[in-house]
Amino acid sequence: MSVGDAAAKERKILVAVDEGEESMYALTWCLTNVISPNSKDTLILLHAQAPRAAYTALDGTGYLFSTDIMSTMDKYHNDAADRLIEKAKNMCKDHVNDVKVETRVESGDPRDVICEMVQKLGVDVLVMGSHGYGWFKRAFLGSVSNHCAQNVKCPVLIVKKPKSNNLGK
Repeated sequence: MSVGDAAAKERKILVAVDEGEESMYALTWCLTNVISPNSKDTLILLHAQAPRAAYTALDGTGYLFSTDIMSTMDKYHNDAADRLIEKAKNMCKDHVNDVKVETRVESGDPRDVICEMVQKLGVDVLVMGSHGYGWFKRAFLGSVSNHCAQNVKCPVLIVKKPKSNNLGK
């Protein structure tokens, strides 16, 4: 396959986005280095929203959570997800005007959601940011990017945000 053939192929590129600056850096890097002008690629922005914590009927002080409080918490989480997706869509418009963008917000463990969506949507490339946790945090928190790299059946591009260099300042 020649370079011209590769540019003409319609790819589905999934970018996992969350509230962290690492994922927004990965999106920007993808828009600059992976998506070419006039490409037929489809960029899928996926936010894997952790499910709402299961609350007992009583909080720690013995007060009952009302349905109003529960619906307010749900609305807050949904609004935050909408703002995040809107921010990511605007970044896409700022970098590449004519790129086709689809968005998805799914609920569940990000590791599982991302892997499921890659398979379900027939994604050609998965792009993710790396939080750059050390071995100790990874041991307890797990690495979403490592899990996905081991479990999806497409190429995975893990983009690390460079550490800022504050020397001499």
